[in-house]
Amino acid sequence: MNVIAAVKAYVVKMTEESEPGMKVLLMDKETTSVISMVYGQSEIQQKEVFLLERIDSPNFSNSTGLRYLKCLVFLRPTQKNITALCDELRSPKYGAYYIYFSNIIAKADIKILAEHDEQEVVKEVQEFYMDYLAVNPHLFSIGLPTCMISLKWNPACLLRTLQGIISVLLSLKKCPTIRFQGNSGVCKDLAMRIDEIMSKESSLFAFGQSNASLLLILDRRDDPITPLLNQWTYQAMVHELLTIGNNRVNLSKVPGVPKELSEVVLSVEQDTFYAKNIFLNYGEIGTNIKQLMDQFQAKAKSHQKIESIADMKNFVEAYPQFKKLSGNVTKHVTVIGELSSMVNKYHLLDVSEAEQEISSQNDHSSHLQNIKKLLASDKIRDTDATKLVMLYALRYQGHSNYDVSGLIDYLKKRNISERLLKSIVNILEYASSHARQSDIYDAENAVKITKRFIKGLSGVDNVYTQHKPLLHETLEDIVKGRLRDHIYPLVGNHSSAGRHQDIIIFIIGGATYEESLTVHSFNKNYPSFNFLLGGTTIHNSSSFLDEVEQAMKDVPRKHTRNIRNLRFD
Repeated sequence: MNVIAAVKAYVVKMTEESEPGMKVLLMDKETTSVISMVYGQSEIQQKEVFLLERIDSPNFSNSTGLRYLKCLVFLRPTQKNITALCDELRSPKYGAYYIYFSNIIAKADIKILAEHDEQEVVKEVQEFYMDYLAVNPHLFSIGLPTCMISLKWNPACLLRTLQGIISVLLSLKKCPTIRFQGNSGVCKDLAMRIDEIMSKESSLFAFGQSNASLLLILDRRDDPITPLLNQWTYQAMVHELLTIGNNRVNLSKVPGVPKELSEVVLSVEQDTFYAKNIFLNYGEIGTNIKQLMDQFQAKAKSHQKIESIADMKNFVEAYPQFKKLSGNVTKHVTVIGELSSMVNKYHLLDVSEAEQEISSQNDHSSHLQNIKKLLASDKIRDTDATKLVMLYALRYQGHSNYDVSGLIDYLKKRNISERLLKSIVNILEYASSHARQSDIYDAENAVKITKRFIKGLSGVDNVYTQHKPLLHETLEDIVKGRLRDHIYPLVGNHSSAGRHQDIIIFIIGGATYEESLTVHSFNKNYPSFNFLLGGTTIHNSSSFLDEVEQAMKDVPRKHTRNIRNLRFD
């Protein structure tokens, strides 16, 4: 199950199955993102695509047509896009149209398009199921920054998520058994709707499979710890400190960065160094970038001697590769240099060590003293100080010496913003013990905690990677056939019996790159299983707190009234 390969296969069909000749690719905002995640613009142009256009651009309706060009149309099947496409077909700018929708399109909409195709320029209409963002081969996103209001689905986000998951299933040719987190209403809503669509469109899902695939829908509220932690593997670290949006990283605010590096692309498909290093830790990346620089310098020296026509010919043939290597070295040196600067400036090693110990070990007194010491330092950022208090509040809720009020006093002495203070209330209302189904901190789970603790200590060679997401435990249960029906109920008439080889995990409220690393590791360690991870978005700690804030809008405060120095309602 490789979502990047699935999307690329559709793009190849789209560009190669139409008649030969120069083409225009007409997209909308979302389908542009879908394509750009797996192909660079230069790669698309190599497929005889002369021009990229946006149907939702204000300039498109006024642009002059080129009737000798064929138009490949790749759009989401929304009413807005159908209307815009009808307008285009009424006065076509191009000689022929090959229309591809990213998801299931209603027959009524196809009829409307046919009625507007008076000049008979439409050569074909197909459904190519690319209605999601393929981030890594085993990771996809729906691209929704937030998805809940008042702890319920935002209706538009529920529809968009439903469409995205249906598209993933169809692109991978899966008709899965569906299970969901039993205590979560949003998980149940989504699971039931997916089952309804699969039943309604049963002919599309008739892949002739046995009970081989599973879709498991989880709620972010069950593990609020993972998105709050600083990260130390390359992809996750870049996202946490610089933010990755659709494979792009904005470096324009980095002091002294050249204009051509104000925005860089980090894509596993277009950048071999990035693909090899995304799951490696901070120390290993530094070693590898040094090797890349040495390789570049060796090549640069070898090109300095151009004394004959043959030398010139060799240089010209090697020049595209040489130029690409040069750009890659500069890009990664710039990114890693900025990461290093931020780690030192904000004392992130000290912060991260405290975070990891709070999330992975049970030592209230030591953790409390260490947090107080860090909160007293003006070297750490207000956001990191607040996240340490959140981790403590979630970890030690119910402890006899619980002192979140004392820690909040420390924050107030730092003149922390009211929004950050309120985020502590939000996270506790959103995901403290009342909301979590798989609460690893429960007293009744003492044996489980001890097993995790021992497992965490054995083989830990890095204090910054002690924590394992709750997803790790869930995947272990799947591998060992221990996923319990009353905790993860089934939808429909499916049976939980039998072994599922292809497992799609979807997290409502967003996945993380740490969880992506977990899935990657399971795929590597258990080759008889294929795990795929998806989320409404891919979070770093900042976007996760935005998600929580949005989800908690207009929710009455019930679980934090005993915290004396937090008053927001």
